[in-house]
Amino acid sequence: MSSGSGTNRTFEFGRTHVVRPRGNHQATIVWLHGLGDKGSSWSQLLESLPLPNIKWICPTAPTRPVAMFGGYPCTAWFDVGDLSGDGPDDLEGLDASAAHVANLLSGEPADIKLGIGGFSMGAATALYSATCHVLGKYSNGNLYPVNLSAVVGLSGWLPCSRTLRNRMERSIQAVRRAASLPILQCHGLGDDVVAYTHGERSAQALNSVGFRDLTFRTYNGLGHYTVPEETDEVCHWLTARLGLQGSRS
Repeated sequence: MSSGSGTNRTFEFGRTHVVRPRGNHQATIVWLHGLGDKGSSWSQLLESLPLPNIKWICPTAPTRPVAMFGGYPCTAWFDVGDLSGDGPDDLEGLDASAAHVANLLSGEPADIKLGIGGFSMGAATALYSATCHVLGKYSNGNLYPVNLSAVVGLSGWLPCSRTLRNRMERSIQAVRRAASLPILQCHGLGDDVVAYTHGERSAQALNSVGFRDLTFRTYNGLGHYTVPEETDEVCHWLTARLGLQGSRS
């Protein structure tokens, strides 16, 4: 059981799956699944990638009532009315999930580079975590405890984008951190679950507040799923941004 400290509710997170590095451990990335999914389904794909120096941690979100399903419970990192970022933000759920992820990373050795990635709602949580990292705190004011070296978001969107500019403008430190945090966003033009425009708008919002090292990749015909072309991009990008040695195997 884990929760973001300072939240009123306690969230019961599901099982965490770990893919151990096959080579020299240089980086640890927490990878977050989409709505209604679980950590194990991504751990199998990540294990097959030619990135032997990365340790992957694949947690499972709490099962909770979700507004877009009329309150029907399923695994979700936060409550959501629609997958766009246009509705009200569940700050309590976002903070609890971001804190759970940071807690998973905080036990890693000091010389290991840390990252967060995800798909769909997992991507949204990863991008939200990126904003917590640069601001140095969660929405509830608690300190964000880990230093991120890379963030990846596939088929996702940015929660809390409407309030981000105001929060960033109050902190020169946040702008400095944002400029040096590498982010890769990928989105399919054929996505009928999280519309391409939501991903594109999120990338523009991040770029406009100072996230300078942001790569936004577009895939023609890609729906709400991943393809080898996209995972190859992720592998090349992580290898370059994290300075991984001998990662093609």
